[in-house]
Amino acid sequence: MDEDSAVYSFEALVDGKRVVAELQDKAKAHTNYENAISQGHQAFLLEEDVSSRDVFSCNVGNLQPGAKVALTLRYVQELSLEADGALRFVLPTVLNPRYQLSGCSQDSCLNRKIPIVPLKDVPYTLSMVATITSQHGIEKIQSNCPLSPTEYLGDDKTSAQVSLAEGHKYDRDVELLIYYNEVHAPSVAVEMGLPKMKPGCFLGDPSAMVSFYPNIPEDKSPNTCGEFIFLMDRSGSMESPLSSQSKSQPRIEAAKKTLILLLKSLPVGCYFNIYGFGSTYEAFFQESVKYTQQTMKEALGRVKRIQADLGGTEILAPLQNIYKAPSIPGHPLQLFVFTDGEVSDTFTVIKEVKINRQKHRCFSFGIGEGASTSLIKGIALASGGTSEFITGKDRMQSKALRTLKHSLQPVVEDVSVSWDLPPGLSVKILSPEPTVIFKGQRLIIYAQLTGVMPPAETTGKVCLKYALQGKSFEDKVTFSLQPKPDANLTIHRLAAKSFIQTKDMGLTETPASHKSEVLNISLESGVISSFTAFIAVNKELNKPVQGPLTYMDIPRPFLRPHSQVFPKRHMCSIRNSMCFPVYDECMTYMEEGCQGRSLINENSRQGLGLRMAQAPSCSPKKKKSYFKMKKTCFSTNKNNLETHNTGGNLFEKHQAEDDRENHLIQLIALQNANGSWDLSEDLAKALDVSLADITAVHPTESWVILVQVF
Repeated sequence: MDEDSAVYSFEALVDGKRVVAELQDKAKAHTNYENAISQGHQAFLLEEDVSSRDVFSCNVGNLQPGAKVALTLRYVQELSLEADGALRFVLPTVLNPRYQLSGCSQDSCLNRKIPIVPLKDVPYTLSMVATITSQHGIEKIQSNCPLSPTEYLGDDKTSAQVSLAEGHKYDRDVELLIYYNEVHAPSVAVEMGLPKMKPGCFLGDPSAMVSFYPNIPEDKSPNTCGEFIFLMDRSGSMESPLSSQSKSQPRIEAAKKTLILLLKSLPVGCYFNIYGFGSTYEAFFQESVKYTQQTMKEALGRVKRIQADLGGTEILAPLQNIYKAPSIPGHPLQLFVFTDGEVSDTFTVIKEVKINRQKHRCFSFGIGEGASTSLIKGIALASGGTSEFITGKDRMQSKALRTLKHSLQPVVEDVSVSWDLPPGLSVKILSPEPTVIFKGQRLIIYAQLTGVMPPAETTGKVCLKYALQGKSFEDKVTFSLQPKPDANLTIHRLAAKSFIQTKDMGLTETPASHKSEVLNISLESGVISSFTAFIAVNKELNKPVQGPLTYMDIPRPFLRPHSQVFPKRHMCSIRNSMCFPVYDECMTYMEEGCQGRSLINENSRQGLGLRMAQAPSCSPKKKKSYFKMKKTCFSTNKNNLETHNTGGNLFEKHQAEDDRENHLIQLIALQNANGSWDLSEDLAKALDVSLADITAVHPTESWVILVQVF
């Protein structure tokens, strides 16, 4: 399951008999399960794994020969918001093995020996029907898996249904991208509690969910300070492909290309360092160095030689080493973590990040399908950073650049949330107090309302206040105080999960004071935690099951890596640009007629882009030369680009020409630290033009290349 899933119901249907589970203290549930099994009763136990709360295990015991059992698990979850406005739902079906540290608990279900068979021999498939509703209307639904055509259930398009094509074999996670109308509108939803519950208990009082989309003004001069540390997973599992789909590149290659891009996008004058980790770890520099042409060039050479050659996945030691280093005055620490998340000490790592949250922000990237959402989201949440997940069809580069933009934003200060409610009504905040706000991100706050609810047509207000570079800002939302009933208690359970996430650090890492709070909220709300488990016992059998138990192995698929062959390069008609279809990057270039400066491009379709150098005050003559050159180079290379084919396996080890297969990465590798390019034979080769053709247009020695990501 996803880390954000609030699992609140579990039941079994045994030969027509429905058995509903009860949420209990985990120790009590284990005792009751063992007692039921020993007495010959049917019993079912569902619990979170001890090492990661995004993995669940279910024990099924004492079934009659030939019996059929259907298990039903219910949960609610916040959907993550993508940069293009889509809400992303993922049904995880890929579960990667986790690296086991010596001395760690052996109780994890991930340590069990499970038979592995080729994908074609897996004896089960997945079926799924998704019904999607929105009061604002549904624009479209996309997926990484074959779906039936979208069926709208009404003329207003507020409800739609899609189903997964038959025969899904668990070779990839099922992802839905749902595009709503007016998805960025701030809102407050108030949900009624259970009428039979007494006021003062968790499910008895109304709960509220507040969604803010702060309109943070664009900073005209982004920060040029900061200490940027990149922590790269170099464990053996990083050699695996991003996904099981064909043409999927190894995780380590995707991470290397992204790291090159980020190195070229850092502001001049900042500090940086690069760590690689596996069973051991190593740093490029003894301490963070100033970002200059020389240090950037040295780091770039070493990045190209990075391999997934450091053994297991042990991230705690390099984190501790980074945190104990002295800080650089005036340069706040920004940590970027790239990993497939295959660790077993998840809660220990999150705790370490949380302890050091005052001195840094951590931005995490889960690489490949099956990456641990518990680790990736946990370390970002603990430090006020953001998390991203990169699978086969995602462009890691654009997501990394969006994260870099967040790290370069000026610090938002004095964040506070205030409520304006009628007399007799008070509010209790269940979410952690917001301390960091990023432009273009959603901010969700959960709260519980206590006291006497006012009569009809009464409203309340919520106000978000913050300061940015000495200026004060506020966002207000007015909402109705008439709670709406929901049989599933969706908002209550999401609120409980939000509270549990901030307090629950696993069985061994959670402080005693927090444990009692987590246990109480978990039992009151019915949302599972590290300290609770669902137990269902069927005692209505005519007689206990007799004879020895038979254990049945259920295999999981073995996913083989695929090789990749590049498609033919072709012309891209967007903005009269040359297109390199490996990542669908479109490029234009122009002559520099004045002093350039470096920035993150805001003009591309997704509001993202590569580092570029811009000529803000060129003369009319220079501008005319720019357009003339663009047209000349476009027509000169059209035939070559359409017919030239670069084939071969990108992932063959020790391939000397690896970067040349990707012209965009080669172009980035040639960029100087200040954002400019030197006119050279290598640059002409990366642009697929001759140096003579370029200089014939205008014999200048100073050039700038404008790169836009579409």
